Parts: sequence; C-alpha cells; structure tokens
Amino acid sequence: MHKPVELIIFDWDGTLFDSVGQIVTSLLYAAEQFEQPLTPEAAKSIIGLGLPEVAQVLFPNVPELHTDILKCYGDHYVEHSKDDQWFSGVADMLYGLKNQNIKLAVATGKSRRGLDRVLAQTNSHDLFEITRAASETKSKPNPLMLEEILNFTGVNAERAMMVGDTSYDLEMAQNIAMPRVGVSYGVHSVDVLQRFNPLTVAHNVNTLHQFLNTQVSTSEVA
Repeated sequence: MHKPVELIIFDWDGTLFDSVGQIVTSLLYAAEQFEQPLTPEAAKSIIGLGLPEVAQVLFPNVPELHTDILKCYGDHYVEHSKDDQWFSGVADMLYGLKNQNIKLAVATGKSRRGLDRVLAQTNSHDLFEITRAASETKSKPNPLMLEEILNFTGVNAERAMMVGDTSYDLEMAQNIAMPRVGVSYGVHSVDVLQRFNPLTVAHNVNTLHQFLNTQVSTSEVA
C-alpha cells in the first residue's frame, strides 16, 4: 500500500480556472496594438510562464516594448475576464479534498495581483494553505515555488503532488522528484505531458478528482 498524499499543489489557469481562451485573446490584442506578429498557437503555448518570461519568448526582438505590451495585455485581460470561473467540478473536488484534511496549495505563473484577484473572484483564498505566484518567486519550470510551498507546509516532496496542464508544471515537479499529474483539458497535449512521466493524465475534472481520491487514501495499492 502506498503512503497517502498529504499535499496537493494545483496550477491555476487551464487546470482549475477556465481562462485559457481569454488569456490568448488578450495576448493577441496586446500584440496587435504594438504591431507585433503573434499566432494563437504561440500565445497558448506560453501559458504557465511568468509574465516577464512570456514577453521574452513571444516578443524577443522588442525588449523596450515589454513593459507596455504586458500592461496592455493585463488591462485587457482584467476588463474581459470578469465572468471567467472554475471548470465544472472543481469546487466539488477542492472542497471534497479539503474535507479529507488534505492540504491544498496553488503554484501559478500569474502575478500576485492577478492571483489575488481570481482568488477573490472564486471566494477560495481560505481553501489553500499557501499560494505562490511567479511575480514573487522564480517562474516555472524552476522548482523554487514548489520548494517554498513544501517548506511552508512541512511536507516532503514524495508526500506531495503537483497537478497541472502544461509541461512547465510537470517539469517543475520532476526537477525535485515530486509526483505529478497532468490534465489534458488545458494547454498542452497528452503527448507533451507524457514526456515528464506523470502518474496519469486526466481528461476532465471528474476523472482527476477520482484519481486524486485514490492517492489520498491508504486503501489503494500503489
């Protein structure tokens, strides 16, 4: 029998929160305002990185415009994302795990300001032991934000689990030998996620919830 997981760390955008479409739309809008070429595929591919890293990847030839492009993106996103919400089933999953005394945390590429806004939007701040945003630590796939979460909660990496929809999430966890789970309904494809040896790739929130329940129980065979 496996040792049960004590801490589950979730990515936010594309894993818990149905925001990928608006992020892409806002990035495309900002690129257009500054006459920078950008495809929807490229915009989607960088979701999960911190904003400075996003600018470096998408607009490498105009570093002098990064601050203005990111501000334009952020203003557009805030204005048009007020109705974004959790994926169906996420509330049941999070509250169900919390009721089993599982520690929950968030590790996201969002800024602290952006994360605090959506935590308030979903009234979920108290669900999480700790949240870490890319603006206050290292961007994924650097594992620093995971290490900070582990230090805060006192849980070892092998008794924790990272859940995310991008290669950045899974590589970050792999870098410190933390068990990890991919979800295919967000940004990156199953083939990309499988490169980082996840325990499973869930195709919807319900199957994710079912799998996580097996990991927090001592009755399941590893």
